[in-house]
Amino acid sequence: MTTRGVLYVHSAPRALCPHVEWAVAGVLGTRVSLDWIRQPAAPGTWRSEFSWQGRAGTASKLASALRGWQMLRFEVTAEPSATVEGERYSCTPDLGIFHAVTGIHGDILIPEDRLRAALVRSRTEETSLEAEIAKLLGKPWDDELEPFRYAGEGAPVRWLHQVV
Repeated sequence: MTTRGVLYVHSAPRALCPHVEWAVAGVLGTRVSLDWIRQPAAPGTWRSEFSWQGRAGTASKLASALRGWQMLRFEVTAEPSATVEGERYSCTPDLGIFHAVTGIHGDILIPEDRLRAALVRSRTEETSLEAEIAKLLGKPWDDELEPFRYAGEGAPVRWLHQVV
C-alpha cells in the first residue's frame, strides 16, 4: 500500500539543513538532497519542499524524525487512499507538533471522543468551546505557519520515492 504526500520545511537554520536531509533519507531509504532557498519570513533560515511517495505511515515517520529540533518549522501531509485516511502534521518551535486525520477532500476529521473531551474541557476549565475546536482543527499552528507558507510560494518541488 503506497501513498503520496508533501514535506514542507518552512524554516530551518542553515546548520540544520543537512541534518534534515539525513533524517528524511533515513525514513525514505534513499539519498536525499533538497533544494534549499532563503526563507524571507525568518531571515537567516532556509526552506525546502518536496513530494514523496511511500508506504502508508511514511508521513508519521517523517514527522517523528523531524520533531525534535527546536529551530525547525515544518508540515508533512499524506494523501488518503482507498484503505487509509490522509494525515497532516504541523510543527513549530513554540507549539510543538499537531496531527490531524484528513478525508478525501482535505477536511480534518475529528473523532467523537476528541470532540467530547473538548466539550468537557470547555465546561470545567477556563476555556471556550470555540478555542477547543480551534485547537482540534490546528488553528494555532495555521496562524503561526501562514507567513512561512506565503513566503514559500513558487518554491521548487521535487518528487522522492521510498525504496521498499
